Amino acid sequence: MNPLMYDATVKVFDRSLGALAAILDKAVAHAEAKGFDPAILLNDRLAPDMFTLTRQVQIACDTAKGAAARLAGIEVPKHEDTEATFAELKARIARTLAFVDGIPAAAFSGSEDRTVVLQIRKQDVTFAGRTYLFEHALPNLFFHITTAYAILRHNGVAIGKGDYLGAR
Repeated sequence: MNPLMYDATVKVFDRSLGALAAILDKAVAHAEAKGFDPAILLNDRLAPDMFTLTRQVQIACDTAKGAAARLAGIEVPKHEDTEATFAELKARIARTLAFVDGIPAAAFSGSEDRTVVLQIRKQDVTFAGRTYLFEHALPNLFFHITTAYAILRHNGVAIGKGDYLGAR
């Protein structure tokens, strides 16, 4: 087994999504301290053509569960995109982490060479597992978590680089 593939998938997803969950908690606390409904933040975005905070969290979770499943050679679970509260977004993160953490390390054996086919902009794109993880899945995960972070930071939530990186 190649422990790098497991570590770069499961361990990185655990830490990154765990940090995202903690950031969401800080967003709720910020809104409550300032006296406004936290739900206002869920539909905020950095630019008119970008996804909302809710969608950023959904995509981050979808990226993690999809990458872990594809690399382990198992079916990607379906999550409906119905979250409308911070609690529901945190539950989605928890479901995603439970799924990812439930995949045995041995399932990643040979994953660096496993063929992964994704449909991107209505075209099939084929990757070797290692390329998929390091050149698509991880950058995509980090992009959506960073964008969620930026939306909240832009709205005055007191978060910093340490929050983004997660607890050690």
